[in-house]
Amino acid sequence: MRLFALLLLATTAFAQSDPLSRSWNQPVEPFRIIGNVHYVGATDIAAYLITTPKGHIVLDGGFVETAPMILANIRKLGFRVEDVKILIASHAHLDHAGGLAELKRVTGATFHASRGDVALFARGGLDDPQFGDRLPFPGIHADRLLEHGSRISLGGTILVANMTPGHTPGCTTWTMKARENGRTYDVAFVGSASVPSSYRLKDNPRYPDAIEDYRRTFAFLRALPVDVFLGSHGAFFELEEKRAGKKSFVDPEGYRAYVQRAEAEFERSAARQ
Repeated sequence: MRLFALLLLATTAFAQSDPLSRSWNQPVEPFRIIGNVHYVGATDIAAYLITTPKGHIVLDGGFVETAPMILANIRKLGFRVEDVKILIASHAHLDHAGGLAELKRVTGATFHASRGDVALFARGGLDDPQFGDRLPFPGIHADRLLEHGSRISLGGTILVANMTPGHTPGCTTWTMKARENGRTYDVAFVGSASVPSSYRLKDNPRYPDAIEDYRRTFAFLRALPVDVFLGSHGAFFELEEKRAGKKSFVDPEGYRAYVQRAEAEFERSAARQ
């Protein structure tokens, strides 16, 4: 699987040093996706700004090297980084959590983390149930612990934390409503449902319930109503084509196809093991 395959080659702590991860982390111009949801990430490493009258929310911090891009992109859109009040994340891996500590330092925002990943965030990726100590990042401690169904409310916007474990024990798919042209859309930011080739799904003492967690996640994702499909990697939801205007971000069919494809890939990986 393309995702994460070359990340395992990284040897420098906190760095995205291999060619593939660098290609994921090239600068792109920020833009508004729908309603109060904005894209402030890189070419494939996604990050989102959700704006409200009472302050803003940032979802995911990318690599360490992505954090300055995210801050610059927030400013390019005309918002103040000092108005970011809350940081949230998809999951505790180097390419999504690496920049969170710096974002927290600069913005002073509170960090909200899932129960399943909170210790992994604090350890900076060390003792990961799949990667061990190979992909560390600057640790970040949570100010609030999230459970399945926990809500974050700010300035009239509500985000719901849906626990979708497997990729990590606390991998989170965030959902919210967005308004555009008098219509309300269901927006989903999928944490990840991929299975890197190095994952040990069966007989893994660090993560004995990995297969059951993945299957619960796919059952949840299949039932989730989604109009606007986003995720932690642009490749999940065809970011490049949608950013170029070739496809619409309102893409329920693309969402269903992604879930079906990811579940089939997972089942093939489980069967091989």
